[in-house]
Amino acid sequence: MAKLSNENPTGRFSGLQELYARHRPSYPAEAIDFIIQRCGLNSTTKLVDVGCGTGISTRLFAARGIPVVGIEPNEAMLTKAVAAETEGDNQPTYFRGTAEETRMPAACATAVLAAQAFHWFDAAKALREFHRILRPGGHAVLMWNERDPADPFTADYGMVIRSVPGAAEVEGPCGRAGEVILCSPLFEQADLTVFKNQQELNEEGVVGRALSASYAPREPAAVEAFTAALKEVFARYQRDGRSVLHYVTSVYIGRRREVVAS
Repeated sequence: MAKLSNENPTGRFSGLQELYARHRPSYPAEAIDFIIQRCGLNSTTKLVDVGCGTGISTRLFAARGIPVVGIEPNEAMLTKAVAAETEGDNQPTYFRGTAEETRMPAACATAVLAAQAFHWFDAAKALREFHRILRPGGHAVLMWNERDPADPFTADYGMVIRSVPGAAEVEGPCGRAGEVILCSPLFEQADLTVFKNQQELNEEGVVGRALSASYAPREPAAVEAFTAALKEVFARYQRDGRSVLHYVTSVYIGRRREVVAS
């Protein structure tokens, strides 16, 4: 299977910024608080959110008073992130860059985050870049929301998603892509912690969530069939016009190794 970093990870999200901002799930408060505590983040530190998209994760940390820099290569996504309002007075700053070349100064960050994005990166190059911009003792954080198939609605929704050509190739490596940090010579004391998450949606939200994926169909007839299948699944499970997608949020964290083995 080709690396996802070779599958146009920047361009394939063009035109999806509105759907992405409206319908992508957030991350559980427990996971955000865990990252803040584990990485020692506060109002005097800096978090760099790489592949920040429309700023969903960026704003969660900024709202807790953490200075955050969002890095995003897709211009439309970046523009959407800049335009979004953040709760509170602490506003993130955003720059265009890639995971492999953030353009950030060396040793500038207390933590580097990749939320729902690391599987699109060249893992080896990205981890080297994270190591470069982290301060001594800093942490790299890789986080994903992944559907929980133990929930019947979520499982049937997933069956529709996986009917799309190319979906399995993208979804398969997602959370497991974080395993690379567990054995990276650039990081130590790395581990995985999981949290529960959920997203309550109406019919429009279920369809929008699915269409926000980079591999969702774009040709009108295929979109119509895809949408009809999603609506049928929603109709079977909805209660009072709402249903809930269940997720497992995986958080990989590794501490910057000071002496890198040659």
